[in-house]
Amino acid sequence: MSTQTASAAYIKLADYNTRCREKANDLPMQQDAVSYWSGVGFVLDGRKYVAPLDEVSEILTVPAYTRIPGAQSWMKGVANVRGRLMTVMDLSGFLDKVSSIQEKRRRLLVLDEDDLYTGMAVDEVLGMQHFPIDSFVESLPVSDDSTRDYVRGAYQREGEYWSVFSLVRLAEDPRFMQVARTG
Repeated sequence: MSTQTASAAYIKLADYNTRCREKANDLPMQQDAVSYWSGVGFVLDGRKYVAPLDEVSEILTVPAYTRIPGAQSWMKGVANVRGRLMTVMDLSGFLDKVSSIQEKRRRLLVLDEDDLYTGMAVDEVLGMQHFPIDSFVESLPVSDDSTRDYVRGAYQREGEYWSVFSLVRLAEDPRFMQVARTG
């Protein structure tokens, strides 16, 4: 390859480089990728909550269940779900709240953790929710005393807070595990 050919090729490449850089000015700037946290949104007593995705194994309509004599009123009973016995709990009842939603319209968030297979009835399930990680706040401006032990911060979206409700924390509460009526 002669020096003139190499120089012509180099000049052509330099020209391509210059034109590409000029055209690149019209392109949008590269934006930083946003990391998201995901969970299952639900409504309880008119408030929006979100349960960590890894704590909800499935979402069900409230199945037919058999009441258990001598159990707390919020322990609705046991149901056969695909050959497994699942306890059906009323989360509103456990938190000393009353739901105005008909039971057949309510949904169960199912926790399947070790030996615990339980469904917790909530007023409504809002599906999977995604929040930018930087929208997380540790302390809520308004909190509900009945859920304080199970909430760990919130995500803010469009001026409203979605409290992060941990089903695992709820299941670890000795009061939740004590379903027998005493006294």
